[in-house]
Amino acid sequence: MILSHMEQYQSGLDGIFQALADPTRRAVIGRLGRGPASISELAEPFEMALPSFMKHIHVLERSGCIITRKDGRVRTCAIETAALAIVGDWLSAQRALWEGRTDRLEQFLAEATDPKETPR
Repeated sequence: MILSHMEQYQSGLDGIFQALADPTRRAVIGRLGRGPASISELAEPFEMALPSFMKHIHVLERSGCIITRKDGRVRTCAIETAALAIVGDWLSAQRALWEGRTDRLEQFLAEATDPKETPR
């Protein structure tokens, strides 16, 4: 079955939000915001076994939030800005939608409480 563009977009968003739902993964993204890093550098601040940490890396990689590259025995991770741009676009659209709604509500309330209006 071929997914429509909107379904693919929504599926991508779901995966990104799922990946970012975990504080460890958000911390990894935060660190990668300063530049690429090796797996061992990324794992250093966390008190967990490397195989457990690698599960976080795999989730981030599958979601498209990061890319990894292997040079010899060292695997380096880098942030994938395109995936995060999708989230930014979605958040901007949501912000515009809700700002429009609150603006209309504010206008409605201002008109409903206008003291110049006379009761009928």
